[in-house]
Amino acid sequence: MIRGVNTHAAVISLLVGFVVLTCGLIAAQDIKTNYLPSTDFSKYKTYKWVVVTGAEHPDQIVDQQIKQAIDAQFSAKGMTKTEDEMADVYVAYQVSVRAEQEWNAYGTGMGPRWGGMGTVTSTTIHIGTLDLDLYDTRTQKLVWRGMATKTLNPSKDPAKNQKRLNKAVAKLLKGFPPKAK
Repeated sequence: MIRGVNTHAAVISLLVGFVVLTCGLIAAQDIKTNYLPSTDFSKYKTYKWVVVTGAEHPDQIVDQQIKQAIDAQFSAKGMTKTEDEMADVYVAYQVSVRAEQEWNAYGTGMGPRWGGMGTVTSTTIHIGTLDLDLYDTRTQKLVWRGMATKTLNPSKDPAKNQKRLNKAVAKLLKGFPPKAK
């Protein structure tokens, strides 16, 4: 009988560990990019912010945080922000925030039947997606698009929000500009 309890405890421990690990993986940011293959990105030195009409945008504070994070990455890549209509590229973003259930499991590794305690709780988290687009001003074509999911998840800590956003934008623009093939 003791051997059976240890086996059951091990199975329960593995299940609880799997749930916790899965929740951690779900929370990771997902980055996707795409670009027009024939584009010579080396010619892009200046950019101008534009607004996508009808797109979802956050409040003014988050708007400035997003732009600052992107401006910092573009500056590090040698691009200069301008208000000139003849910038090399127009940069636009939009956001999407949706609610998801997050499951958190914790406990001693043994269920109530075997003398331990295990708990599973559910909370609602808001998963925010940031879509970033670059348009060539001469051809008026979309030349690069990037999407970072699980980026805009507001918490009570503004510094944590900015850190998460900066990290996501750095990951999003890590491979920018794409290398010519």
